[in-house]
Amino acid sequence: MNPHVISTFVLTTHWLVIVGLSVRVIMRRPPVGVSVAWLAVVFSVPFVGAALYLLFGEKRISRERSARIAANLPGVARWQGKLREEHRGEASGIAAGAEALHCHAERLLGFPPLTGNGIELLEDFGTVFDRLVADIDGAGETCHVSFYIWHEGGRTAEVVEALIRAAGRGVQCRALADALGSEAFLKGGLARRLREAGVEIWAALPTGLLRSLSARADLRNHRKIVVIDDRVAYTGSQNLVDPRFFKQESRVGQWVDAMVRLTGPASASLDAVFRLDWSVETGSAFEPPPDLVLAADPAGGSLVQVVPSGPDISPEAIHQLLLAAIYEARRELIMTTPYFVPDEAMLTALLSAAWRGVDVTLIVPARNDSLMVRFASVAHFEDLLSAGARVALFNGGLLHTKSLTIDGETSLFGSVNLDMRSLWLNFEITLIVYDPAFTGHLGAMQRGYLGDADLVDLEVWRQRPAWHRFAENSFRLLSPLL
Repeated sequence: MNPHVISTFVLTTHWLVIVGLSVRVIMRRPPVGVSVAWLAVVFSVPFVGAALYLLFGEKRISRERSARIAANLPGVARWQGKLREEHRGEASGIAAGAEALHCHAERLLGFPPLTGNGIELLEDFGTVFDRLVADIDGAGETCHVSFYIWHEGGRTAEVVEALIRAAGRGVQCRALADALGSEAFLKGGLARRLREAGVEIWAALPTGLLRSLSARADLRNHRKIVVIDDRVAYTGSQNLVDPRFFKQESRVGQWVDAMVRLTGPASASLDAVFRLDWSVETGSAFEPPPDLVLAADPAGGSLVQVVPSGPDISPEAIHQLLLAAIYEARRELIMTTPYFVPDEAMLTALLSAAWRGVDVTLIVPARNDSLMVRFASVAHFEDLLSAGARVALFNGGLLHTKSLTIDGETSLFGSVNLDMRSLWLNFEITLIVYDPAFTGHLGAMQRGYLGDADLVDLEVWRQRPAWHRFAENSFRLLSPLL
């Protein structure tokens, strides 16, 4: 064939693809930074950029999954309406500065703040495993478990054995494990033993070449939820892993996490999130939590609001709520996150807080398991330090706890990282706790992290090598895609 004809055909096809995808990006209206980044990829890498966009550029959920979600939402809404009716007026104890936050969250997602909860902060993995195994061993009716990563090794086997014992007693045990994050576990011996013992275990968001044509493959269920007998619940940042045996080859130290153990009516909201996920994965109808969990636990009095987020129902929810929380701060704002890759709106909110006199502290791990994320993260340090914020690099391992405390009164705690993936793509779970006592405990843990961290000095930071600055700014341009 004539080489001129071939080159003309390729060039024409390339520009048709560019024009077509440009129109598609513009009409779908993703955040501006995301749009510009993807358009740069599509323009600069012929055909490959277009393929990458079609695979990873849109929050595509399969039609089957979307239909299952839509079919179950009316049942969830009816249950939420009942929950709000039975707990009407309980938000009266919220501090004045947090009233807008709870209204915003309830209007977006339907879950009201619920009082009468016992909430216990578990600061190390050993305590988490001890309490979790004991609670499963005490289960009499149901055990619902959902984790992004299940990993064989160490004390994970104790939880598996406890679930097997529970199933042997006739307890209904249901487990979700993310198909990508837990791929090795789902194919391993412990998962097989669970199934053989009668534990129902499903892969959340299954992947594959054919599935990637109809749904984006990297939309993941990043939630960590355990609900036992509709009376005890756990959530936080820890996956079902023993950090002494997990990702040791990455040479960042043990992962450092925290969880909460929750009793009282807010456990019903966590259970509802699990039950909706379960119904979507299995194709079964949504079964709301039983009414018995709606009674307040007299042993506790914390006001707690459950905030599920993800690309399905209200994809902007957690991003909006984090912005609202930051703008509400008047005195102090402390954040811990393993991955800090904010968009312009969040960076502006943090800078605004620092400039108006809020004591802003960001604590991140000194060593990260992702080189790209590390460079994209530190690219924002100089802006924060110049505004008066403190940036601390934690030396005790990979700090994986996701927490935000505001003015010592309100806290956000759960599975959400301060990066674009958590904010826009992953299915996440967060607790908003309107309780100075719990926020004080969480703040004390954050200050403990600070004691094992080095504060970044602005003048020293400005002296870093030019190549380092170039790498930071280069990866910063890609941050909307990380």
